[in-house]
Amino acid sequence: MNIELKKWTKEDDKALQRLCDEAEREYLSDRLPYPYTMENAWWWLNFVCENEGKNGVFRKVLADGKVVGNITVERLSDVRKNDGELGYIIAREYWGKGIATEAAKMICDIAYHELSLTRLTAQVYEENLASRRVLEKCGFTLEGNLKGAVTKGDKVHNLLIFGKLK
Repeated sequence: MNIELKKWTKEDDKALQRLCDEAEREYLSDRLPYPYTMENAWWWLNFVCENEGKNGVFRKVLADGKVVGNITVERLSDVRKNDGELGYIIAREYWGKGIATEAAKMICDIAYHELSLTRLTAQVYEENLASRRVLEKCGFTLEGNLKGAVTKGDKVHNLLIFGKLK
């Protein structure tokens, strides 16, 4: 399988809308709207255009030419301006194929170079073993466990903090 990362364009609105609307939400932030509408897609694509290369790197994940995910590194602010937070979504039917790992390795290199970052951070629900493994394969180290830090629906979760230095 050929994995590529490409910049999002405004012509990707339908692919983005479908990806985000169908996303498995168990371990995602509630800031991802549901249902995910075309208006949400347009807002996000405009945000990406304004912030690409300045405050983040934002890529669609392609597997054999088909959009199967979204991966980003967003620069943090203030005294953490040299740190970027990694986040990603891969369509459920593509889980377990190494796509997230390959995409994460690629975006880390892009983010270090294009944003001149010295560190990357990722936050993962403790139960999300697949994402934890992706980060470990990409050289991230477990740095902490924030007990009871996340409430998703009516369930409280621990949040693991992973870091990677350039």
